[in-house]
Amino acid sequence: MQDNNGDDNSGGSNKGNNRGGDGQNEGGFNWKGFMLLAIAMGLLGLVFFSKSIGDGSDTKTWREFTELVNNKRIHVDLDNPNPELRHTLELEERPSKAEEWVKGWYILDEKDVAANNGEKYKRFQTSVNLAWAKEDLKALLTDAEPPLQITNQTTKTESMGAAMLGFYLPMLILVVLLYLLFRHQMRSAGRGAMSFGKSKAKMMAMEKNKITFKDVAGVEEAKEEVWEIVEFLKDPKKFQRLGGHIPKGVLMVGSPGTGKTLLARAIAGEADVPFFSISGSDFVEMFVGVGASRVRDMFEEGKKNAPCLIFIDEIDAVGRHRGHGMGGGHDEREQTLNALLVEMDGFEAQEGVIIIAATNRPDVLDPALLRPGRFDRQVTVNLPDVKGREQILDVHAKKVKIADGVDLGVIARGTPGFSGAELANLINEAALLSARRGLKAITLPEFEEARDKVRWGKERRSLAISEKEKENTAYHEAGHAILLCLLDNTEPLHKVTIIPRGPSLGSTMWLPEEDKYTNRVNELLDQLVVIMGGRVAEEVVFGNVTNGASGDIKQATSIARKMVCEWGMSEELGMVEYGDSQEHVFLARDMGSGGGRGYSEDTAQKIDSEVKRLIDTAYQTATELINANRDKLNTIAAGLLEYETLDRVHIDQIMEDGEMKNPPSAPTPPDIPDDSSKTDEPPADGRDKDEGKDFPSDLAPAGA
Repeated sequence: MQDNNGDDNSGGSNKGNNRGGDGQNEGGFNWKGFMLLAIAMGLLGLVFFSKSIGDGSDTKTWREFTELVNNKRIHVDLDNPNPELRHTLELEERPSKAEEWVKGWYILDEKDVAANNGEKYKRFQTSVNLAWAKEDLKALLTDAEPPLQITNQTTKTESMGAAMLGFYLPMLILVVLLYLLFRHQMRSAGRGAMSFGKSKAKMMAMEKNKITFKDVAGVEEAKEEVWEIVEFLKDPKKFQRLGGHIPKGVLMVGSPGTGKTLLARAIAGEADVPFFSISGSDFVEMFVGVGASRVRDMFEEGKKNAPCLIFIDEIDAVGRHRGHGMGGGHDEREQTLNALLVEMDGFEAQEGVIIIAATNRPDVLDPALLRPGRFDRQVTVNLPDVKGREQILDVHAKKVKIADGVDLGVIARGTPGFSGAELANLINEAALLSARRGLKAITLPEFEEARDKVRWGKERRSLAISEKEKENTAYHEAGHAILLCLLDNTEPLHKVTIIPRGPSLGSTMWLPEEDKYTNRVNELLDQLVVIMGGRVAEEVVFGNVTNGASGDIKQATSIARKMVCEWGMSEELGMVEYGDSQEHVFLARDMGSGGGRGYSEDTAQKIDSEVKRLIDTAYQTATELINANRDKLNTIAAGLLEYETLDRVHIDQIMEDGEMKNPPSAPTPPDIPDDSSKTDEPPADGRDKDEGKDFPSDLAPAGA
């Protein structure tokens, strides 16, 4: 059993550059703004600093000045021949500010002399209001011992305008600088957050991590179709000579993980032209009209660099059906789509701009987007076949060290339905597993275990399961396994295990010998019988079933309903399709269509009856086969309880001889690696000495 699930393939990271617009990168450091801010802050600091420095005088209050006079600490020296050392008391009037100041020298304390460079005297100034304190000042100076007098009176002539200018000029300069700073910041914001309508398409830089068509494998037809674009860009006359023109748009369609984005990166690596990359979600923003503006800007930028390629990843984010918006009203996405349609093939179509888009939901795209003249060519990127899988494994195997004798063709045959992303993950998981085991190279058992982990999940040996549940799981999986061997139209059994893996408590794994694209009626009927085997085995052995077959029931119902409603495999209902067979649900479209089934109630009852008949018939057939081979069922279940995992070889021995002639090794619980065990060197052949416990020598590789 296998699922075709996978993630988007990635084959390296191409680093893009922001397109040049005004010569300034969007995230660069704003040196100009920083300098303006530094000048503004420096000027502001200079204003306050200049006011605080003055002439170096200590500003004393009236009370402190009174104490200096009373303590005889005022120093007056009128006889010194040096005018700079001739200390006097002065009165300075400042009419512009309505201030009067008494200035002079005072004697420092001994502890303050050292801080004053050894000088005993220091200047001081005291503000006085002569209108109120003139008599007090006169009395204070007269009563001092010896008496003091003001020997010098000056008037600091300063006009009111000059005073105002001296105070407000620095502030005015500061405001101007701040204005220039904010204006520069707003312009910078206009190139970033304020510029909502600018395209976010990035030009790819091909100097590093360059990917070419040599790095893309398994999709030869898709490579051939897109290679024509590269050839046209290199030699346009080759195609124009016969009147042909290159497609304006190429839509790459495929399942997740098949390599659509990797193929676009290869085109960028091969084409010697500008290559812009953008995601469909980059067009849609919270502001109305932004998406359409970005589309126009993207094509305008492409026109400047024509000829060029523009890659839109996940275009279904912006190219959905118009008129299917939920809840009515105006849909911003429709505006963006309309702009894209007009730019690709409107009244003024852009020349030399080739659009490459990728999606895994082509069913939701608007028909106008898919018509010739816009996306002229649809390139389907399918899951790789066995040859393609081997080529993909070869590409990724070059990055790891593989042991001699490992045939990647064996791994390719054992991985049907794997996408390119899953195969790359398989190689990586095998490398990690080999590193944990201390091997020098990756061997085939590591690839086998990595394949099972990628497809079915990692073993959960630590899950605590009771013996009763383990026995029930063993018979359930034995029921699947025995029917796979008894029926003629089933796929070969790979192995069966009761070790929990992923979400399941046990697994019966089968792998097709070759890639299959169709299924015959007999194959589907036998597949229904195999699916019923687990529930039948529980009922036959215990007489009391569990809910462990819920997944089997869901799978069987899906197959039977498709046989009746889609594939015309019912004799009673005939070759008629009943209902809408859309693989993916598009809620807005499905609700808009009215939700009708397209058939009558009587037909619905016949469909239900026919589906139930197919499942009941399969259940009855499975019961008869298991009852007829009850002894072999018990032997397989007993082997699973003892060894936990049985390979196809062991099951075949039980079916032919009734017992296992060469049973596997007893299971050993996983050990946590200890530092002391790292001293043992691995064997010379690169294999772990205990590896045979998990991988018996007679275990045939899947698909071999």
